[in-house]
Amino acid sequence: MVRSANAASLLELIRSRRAKTGVIGLGYVGLPLAVEFGRAGYTAIGFDLDTRKVNAINEGRSYIDDVPTAHVAELKAANRLRATTDFDLLAEVDTINICVPTPLRKTKDPDMSYIVTSAEEIAKRLRPGQLVILESTTYPGTTDELVLPMLEQGGLKVGQDFFLAFSPERVDPSNRSFNTHNIPKVIGGMTEDCTALSAALYDGAISTIVPVSSPRVAEMVKLLENTFRAVNIGLVNEIALMCDRLGIDVWEVVQAAATKPFGFMPFYPGPGLGGHCIPIDPFYLSWKAKEFETSTRFIELAGQINTAMPNYVIARLAEALDRRTGRGLNGAKILLIGMAYKKNVDDMRESPARKLTLLLEDRGSAVDYHDPHIPEIPMIRDHPELAGRKSVDLTPANLAGYDAVLIATDHDDVDWPLVVEHSKLVVDTRNVCAKIASDKVVRA
Repeated sequence: MVRSANAASLLELIRSRRAKTGVIGLGYVGLPLAVEFGRAGYTAIGFDLDTRKVNAINEGRSYIDDVPTAHVAELKAANRLRATTDFDLLAEVDTINICVPTPLRKTKDPDMSYIVTSAEEIAKRLRPGQLVILESTTYPGTTDELVLPMLEQGGLKVGQDFFLAFSPERVDPSNRSFNTHNIPKVIGGMTEDCTALSAALYDGAISTIVPVSSPRVAEMVKLLENTFRAVNIGLVNEIALMCDRLGIDVWEVVQAAATKPFGFMPFYPGPGLGGHCIPIDPFYLSWKAKEFETSTRFIELAGQINTAMPNYVIARLAEALDRRTGRGLNGAKILLIGMAYKKNVDDMRESPARKLTLLLEDRGSAVDYHDPHIPEIPMIRDHPELAGRKSVDLTPANLAGYDAVLIATDHDDVDWPLVVEHSKLVVDTRNVCAKIASDKVVRA
């Protein structure tokens, strides 16, 4: 039972599906969420500065693989989904979800600029009876220390006039089993009414709701999840380095260990961490810990190991080239397969393939890439020199023209037997060629 009159009015709008929902940021998190709100019967308005995304939605098209165009078209035709660059429309919606990026600066400090800008736009138009939910991954304390004061500066009070909560996004692009609808939703509100209203909103669109006691708990939940992965990936990467020295197949070791029915969870080595969460979120936690003079040694050590993996891969490639061809990296022609950070997506954020490319070019190699999901590299804020490069065709003739092929991403729609058959040397960082018998393949 909610306590304030504003909460009661909003709860009725939510339960009757008459609430208008707004989503700021229409990327991998925001668009799927807006679609789920629309499919649940709400009217959803997406806000973004990218006119290409806005136009696509308003034309009934999806630009994200996990969101079928048919769903966008259906909701657009039913007037339950539209997009805009006009933030004045924030005054018209009853709920607002903030789903904007939270990258790191070069100094590994959190970049809060997207959250701050979103909160500023909301604060200008905030009215009684609105619910604001931050979903962007961030450090514990962001909701109450940063966002709340900005929203209260106009005189409205949280829990009475407006409502505020944090609910971490848990999107896993290309995951065919879990999506926005069936991944449990953790919610932490500033007050009991804030939590209750948030739970009611998500309950119409998401299968399982997990309330927690505060936004700080919800913020820490997301950081724990991704720090857990980062630390365990760092551990298995360190084991991989040791196995290389010992002449042991680390993939065989992990697969055998995974047969234990308790007490073990398999993680796999790779060329480095990528994506919008795992390479970034642990640093939010370690940054916040410094405020309390607390060390985060596991987190920082895992970060060091994972960050160094591209250098290890390049060393393995150089060694393989020297043994197989008698030449090093300087002047070598290298084809890198996979520019995306994980298989079957078109997302390059923090992809280790970017660093691999630059390391190879620093060593004098000529580097091309093939990625069926990224036909051309877009403008990247921290690596603008890569923008405009185009994926080369994967043909027998093209493969034969390279001194080595370096597999950075194991996309399902790559013809791996073709790659092995027609290449001179294949350095496989993902174990994707394990079932292809060939002495051309070197694991890294």
